[in-house]
Amino acid sequence: MTPLPPQIIFFEDRNFEGHHYECMSDCADLRSKFERCRSIRVDSGMFMIYDRAGYMGNQYFMKKGEYSDYMGQASLNNCVRSCRMIPMHSGSFRVRLYEHFDMGGDMMELTNDCSNLMDRFHNSNFNSCSVMDGHWLMYEQPNYRGRHFYLKPGQYKSFRDWNGNNSRVGSIKRLMDL
Repeated sequence: MTPLPPQIIFFEDRNFEGHHYECMSDCADLRSKFERCRSIRVDSGMFMIYDRAGYMGNQYFMKKGEYSDYMGQASLNNCVRSCRMIPMHSGSFRVRLYEHFDMGGDMMELTNDCSNLMDRFHNSNFNSCSVMDGHWLMYEQPNYRGRHFYLKPGQYKSFRDWNGNNSRVGSIKRLMDL
């Protein structure tokens, strides 16, 4: 059975009503597609949505499902200005978290989810990281809560590179086919 291509649909009104826009890939600027977003349906795949164009600003992770009142659930404004499809990854997962900028200082390596980095490593301030394999969600608070940030493979020399406001990281989760 062939998996369905990723698809997210943005609706201007609650309960999947009003003008809508279907998206099946990355879109760096959605401003010309709709004015506001009050509900979202993800038919397949996983996406990160952003409240600013160019994959900037507040991020919100969207997996398959219906979000009839996106505004109430996300606690964000009604601006969805860009979205990024998260590719499926079937191999291994590996991320390295570093105490200092530019991959300096103590390094901690993970291959699985970690609900509380402070409990595991006695540290919750990480200023850089390197994603070797897979795609990850990094959360500011333990137990996968609070603001979260999408990390694709690559190097992040500063927490600003993943759109973080500070170096506080409470938990991290692998993004697998959910």
